Amino acid sequence: MAIIPVTPLQQNCTLVWCTKTMRGAFIDVGGDLPLLRQAIAKTGVTVEKLLVTHGHIDHCGGTAAFARELGVPIEGPEEADRFWIAKLDEDGPRYGITGEVFEPDRWLHDGDTVTIGECVLDVLHCPGHTPGHVVFYHAPSRFAIVGDVLFQGSIGRTDFPLGNHQQLIDSITQKLWPLGNDVTFVPGHGPVSTFGRERQSNPYVADSALA
Repeated sequence: MAIIPVTPLQQNCTLVWCTKTMRGAFIDVGGDLPLLRQAIAKTGVTVEKLLVTHGHIDHCGGTAAFARELGVPIEGPEEADRFWIAKLDEDGPRYGITGEVFEPDRWLHDGDTVTIGECVLDVLHCPGHTPGHVVFYHAPSRFAIVGDVLFQGSIGRTDFPLGNHQQLIDSITQKLWPLGNDVTFVPGHGPVSTFGRERQSNPYVADSALA
């Protein structure tokens, strides 16, 4: 796995791959495509698809252009984020990011799976930050890519259009916590953490904060 912070918002674009086949996928191509090309060259991974956690521009502004360049399909997010993807080109100038509207080859739903080489990731629909936000979970390695649902010491914003604070809390406590305290996660921004650590110390969703 390689984490490549992209865009002025330093969004964690993640390259994950199957070590047996060396086939991989980028998750959340927000932009800075030269950095992503470098990651491909450095790892020797053959990228077979692009995955998207949600429709905000720092997470998917560069997805259409990169999918076209690589000749690969786009999978995700859940279709409720069509609202956000439809306005990527107009949101671009606001954040200094190039955004291009796209139609995923496959919208994802709760309970779906996506394959990367011989690896299988479970899809969890975790609305709240956006209505169509999904999380990718690799059970064998106890590892999740959670986008902007959860961060080390914080949670996703819910003050954007279609955000919902209670929905976000429910997504975290009902979808993520049951996966186990030992699960390591890559958030959409900032450092990697574990669910157990956040249940102990996160001021928004620690067990003590929600009690």
